[in-house]
Amino acid sequence: MAELELKQINKIYDNGFHAVKDFNLKIEEREFIVLVGPSGCGKTTVLRMIAGFENITDGELYMDDSLMNHMAAKDRDIAMVFQNHALFPHLTVYENISFPLKINKLSKKEIHNKVKTVADILDVEPLLDKKPNTLSGGQKQRVALGRAIVRNPKVFLMDEPLSNLDSKLRTQMRIEISKLYRKLDATFIYVTHDQTEAMTMGTRVVIMENGKIHQVGIPQEVYEKPNDIFVARFIGSPSMNVFDGTIVINEEEVQLKVYIGKYNDDNMIYLKLPESKQKILQDNNYINKAIKIGIRPENIRIRDKEHSNILKAYVSMVETIGLDTYIYFDIDDENCVIKTNIDNKIRIGDNISFYINKEKIHLFDYETSLRIF
Repeated sequence: MAELELKQINKIYDNGFHAVKDFNLKIEEREFIVLVGPSGCGKTTVLRMIAGFENITDGELYMDDSLMNHMAAKDRDIAMVFQNHALFPHLTVYENISFPLKINKLSKKEIHNKVKTVADILDVEPLLDKKPNTLSGGQKQRVALGRAIVRNPKVFLMDEPLSNLDSKLRTQMRIEISKLYRKLDATFIYVTHDQTEAMTMGTRVVIMENGKIHQVGIPQEVYEKPNDIFVARFIGSPSMNVFDGTIVINEEEVQLKVYIGKYNDDNMIYLKLPESKQKILQDNNYINKAIKIGIRPENIRIRDKEHSNILKAYVSMVETIGLDTYIYFDIDDENCVIKTNIDNKIRIGDNISFYINKEKIHLFDYETSLRIF
């Protein structure tokens, strides 16, 4: 296991493309760090710089206090699992797993013992004599994991290892990798664009966009307290509803003024806030300023009794997925959604009344998109 630190890491390609910008991250021993973000955000480039497959343009990479910038990939004591498995098609499973041990000139007995141990951990013993072209996607991924594990490296790097698997197998392998992490007690760095993988596997999540880090934190923290609108919308399924509002003084208190939209009789509404949040807005001079309002789909409820903060909307779409129903509507021309597991018989074209859990409202600065609370 190892501790890593990336200080002001930048990657600029020869064509001038700035793929990674001022990347700072300290990774403790035995952490499971997940780099997550949309395609092209720089997460795989960061992983490849850690592995030594890409040169670092600027900045410093340390492993256990040793500067790694110019150390060859083969000398970094790092194992990498690729998206496409990268198995040797002409070798058996046994030979694929044992390959790095042969390169390091271990004895046949040592190789045999290590391969058998890894095969037992990953449940691939019946496959040892088979060639990769006879294996399923999940079996190939286990073999790729085995080849990484057998070296007993300080750090495991995984670049979207489950993206080529079907949904059911992806869920199964996600659980297996999480179990493997706990069993090996090692440092894992994992790249994915799938937020479910990020939120269920990582001890900490690093959310990236356009080569920059937006937020680093434990999964629950980035879900409940997103740093900005990008994180708020990227994390969560369905994503957070975000719409415009204005902070005003109404009825002698600080409230949110919201334009509901063209399908409503009363197209303006005032949302009340807890006193503690009113004070934050007042102290930071947000009175009469435009802001962005965020609310998770599960924190909106269809009105079943008299309630404050009532809004009205025209239903544009209804989806039922298992026990959950997603009800879509517009607020100020922004598409919004309610997530509910209550069978309320709502259909497309209905007019509904709903209310927002005011304790769960998120507010963001209109200009910077940064979190206010």
